[in-house]
Amino acid sequence: MKKLLLLWVVSLLSLGYTQAQIEVTDTPMLKFTLPDFILEAQQDSNYEKKYQRMVYNVRKVLPYAKMASFRFQLMEQNLQVLPTEKSRNEYLKRTEKAIKEQFMDDLKNMTQSQGKILIKLIYRETGKTTYDLLQTYRGTITAIYWQGMAKVFDANLKQEYDPVEDWQIEQIIKQLGFE
Repeated sequence: MKKLLLLWVVSLLSLGYTQAQIEVTDTPMLKFTLPDFILEAQQDSNYEKKYQRMVYNVRKVLPYAKMASFRFQLMEQNLQVLPTEKSRNEYLKRTEKAIKEQFMDDLKNMTQSQGKILIKLIYRETGKTTYDLLQTYRGTITAIYWQGMAKVFDANLKQEYDPVEDWQIEQIIKQLGFE
């Protein structure tokens, strides 16, 4: 048990948790001091309000990220089966049109913060930034155009998801039962 506990502490410290302290007493109770960045966030007077808003935003956006991941995988499989470049381009155009018809109204009604979360969650689900996906399937000029539009709204299509930095989002996803 002590070896397992020691291994757990070492793994926490290797992830950058510098304030981790664990006490082992005769009773089966652990005392864990939270890392500084979590404590600072929880000391904010509006923490609960901000957190509940984050829960709402993640709950609204996560299904779109999951659907994007599913569509991306399906599209990758279908593109590999198609024999010619012309048939691939036609398939991409049909797929884009279908996606626009299905999701454009919902995406237009998202807030800026929901859009930023969606960009991170798409990276989390696909392993590629939104910018990379656009560049691969629509071309560099289109990706640059949409990156410029995102910058106007204080977003970044090259934003990656970091589970340590985005710990609240990760915690919410686990609480919602998606992982």
